[in-house]
Amino acid sequence: MLDRTVSDRVVSVQSVRPTAPSMNSDELAAAAHEVDGNAARALQVLTSLPSTARPGGGRTDEYFEILAKLGSADLTTARIAEAHLDAMAIVHQAGCTPVAPGESWGVFAAEMPGMTLTATRSGARWRLDGTKPWCSIAGLLSNALVTARAERPDGAWGRRLFAVDLRQAGVEVHDEVWVARGLAQVTSGPVDFSAVVADAVGDDGWYLRRPGFAWGGIGVAAVWWGGAVGMARTLYESSQGRTPDQIALAHLGAVDVTVTASKMALAAAATAIDAGEADGAAGSVLAARVRGIVARTVDEVIFHVGHALGPAPLALDARHVQRVADLQLYVRQHHAERDDAALGRMLAMRGSAPW
Repeated sequence: MLDRTVSDRVVSVQSVRPTAPSMNSDELAAAAHEVDGNAARALQVLTSLPSTARPGGGRTDEYFEILAKLGSADLTTARIAEAHLDAMAIVHQAGCTPVAPGESWGVFAAEMPGMTLTATRSGARWRLDGTKPWCSIAGLLSNALVTARAERPDGAWGRRLFAVDLRQAGVEVHDEVWVARGLAQVTSGPVDFSAVVADAVGDDGWYLRRPGFAWGGIGVAAVWWGGAVGMARTLYESSQGRTPDQIALAHLGAVDVTVTASKMALAAAATAIDAGEADGAAGSVLAARVRGIVARTVDEVIFHVGHALGPAPLALDARHVQRVADLQLYVRQHHAERDDAALGRMLAMRGSAPW
């Protein structure tokens, strides 16, 4: 169980921005459209996110809808908002003090060979030392949930989640390594931690064991789908400006099939989560399936839109150019054939065909 004394420190810093009334998904999409790839402006949208937006509890479809509409409007905003909402959901699931209004949170849980972050006890709290890779906009955020290699009471080492104030001394962000053209302002370089104070969230291994781990992965897929919808709308609008030929209609139909299939997969996933049918191994299989379906949709939409519209939007439409670059980078969080193999491994262990 989480130590309540420790958990009450998870959100102890003051608000860094004034709060704003919560917006519905359409209002959030309109605000995201105005962000236009600017990470600093995207942070302002966080203040208008509903505090109850999280998977589970009967409103998962609304959660996915918010992420998808943000993704259709501006992928920079959606990428930042998804991590913040995921952090809020994790803190809620851990039974910790809620994230304070005006704070901006990320989740840094990636691993990379040659980079290790360790956590050692320091009185009632913990000390972080080492380097964490793939820390998106760490230089702009107030706080983050960070996984680290943590010592256990028996002297062994495990993996544990920690809440950390990123504004304290000892945090060094390396934005200079980020050279991507997609999500250019969502800089995701490594961060060095030196004697940084942190608080544990959950016990050893809790971060990966909790049902919400798989649900969060589906939330990312909802953002991917939103980005694909934004591209699909560009294709559709082109069909309204002039009479499309048979080839253009074929591309439009193909895009509709794949976009609709992903929409149905996300809707079914939301229903399964709220029905309590996506815990444990079932949740892992569901997440792998939905992410695989949506990742294929993204690849297919990029293909069909490119073939249907030719070079003009890639040369003359700044929004379209940015969306393509953002989406191509973002969807590579899905590891293609490697994630397919991981799903196949889970299915093979069942002992009977799943269909």
